[in-house]
Amino acid sequence: MFEGRPERGAEVVLVGRSNVGKSTLMRELTGKQFSTGGKPGVTRSPNHYDWSSHDFVLTDLPGFGFMEGVEADHREAIKTNIVHYLEEHADSILVGVVVVDGKSVVDIIDRHSGPDEIPHVVELFYLFEDLGIPCVVAVNKMDKVDDRDDRLDEVCDRLGLYPPWKQWQDTVAPITAKRGSITPLTDAVRTHLHDAGRDDLFQFF
Repeated sequence: MFEGRPERGAEVVLVGRSNVGKSTLMRELTGKQFSTGGKPGVTRSPNHYDWSSHDFVLTDLPGFGFMEGVEADHREAIKTNIVHYLEEHADSILVGVVVVDGKSVVDIIDRHSGPDEIPHVVELFYLFEDLGIPCVVAVNKMDKVDDRDDRLDEVCDRLGLYPPWKQWQDTVAPITAKRGSITPLTDAVRTHLHDAGRDDLFQFF
């Protein structure tokens, strides 16, 4: 199990496959540098960022999925630990952010969809729903996507959300974290924080 979580009553978590830009997004949100690398799987344990004067923590959970040089058993253990973490802290988590790569997410979902297989991204999206946690899908690296609206419609379709994507702006947020273009995400997160009666946390988003 993951250890070292600060004792905080409110939390926003980032989850997603390896190399989708979660650590870059954390840097944009906090102004603090986190370990990133060209090699997937750099983040093996959670990165917690908390503000000592506030009862709030922002958490970047480890990436999951294929990682070069990482044993399959270890990859599965990371995924299991992520699920346990979300279940254990569900009462404190105000928003779950699933970060995906806008260029590859549809192909990855399609590749892992089958009668006996649910893609991890889709599984996580519905896990948040089952746990009663509002979920925002941050579709990152949109600067590399040509057919923007079509791609976002496809993402909605794969998640069981009826397109067009623009009716789901509290759930689907196109961003480019590397360029600091994350306003659709912060707007969506603020919507859910407001619904939870936590406008005091707007200063962090």
